[in-house]
Amino acid sequence: MDLSTLQYADGSIKGTQRKGRGNGSGRGNFSGRGMNGYGSRSGSKSRSWMEGGTMPLYRRIPKRGFKNPFRKEYQVVNLDDLLKIENDKITIIEIFEAGLIRSVNKPLKVLGVGELTTAKTVIANAFSKTAIDKIEKAGGKAEVV
Repeated sequence: MDLSTLQYADGSIKGTQRKGRGNGSGRGNFSGRGMNGYGSRSGSKSRSWMEGGTMPLYRRIPKRGFKNPFRKEYQVVNLDDLLKIENDKITIIEIFEAGLIRSVNKPLKVLGVGELTTAKTVIANAFSKTAIDKIEKAGGKAEVV
């Protein structure tokens, strides 16, 4: 058996319903639109969230919490990732070019996972306390932009 030779089973694919083609077709007279009302008229549009008289989904679902619109989302880099960069002075641009972050425009935070073996000056928007301790322990500097 080869995947390129597979076919659908007979009768598994139904043809499309052709509406308004006489009563013998099963979709004659009102063509599945009902007798009267807004939906039976031409030009009637229905939003995808419209549910008739039912309480709409967006009102049924509980709403909780608070989303701060001014929240700062940091891109995160660990100390052991910085070992991939050979420069003594590491900036956001070098980290971006090494492929460790996705954007130069978003703020960067350095976390203290791993160990630094060489003295490096790291320039970022934020540092964790352990990251600062480990960078200074290795003889480097942590500079906040």
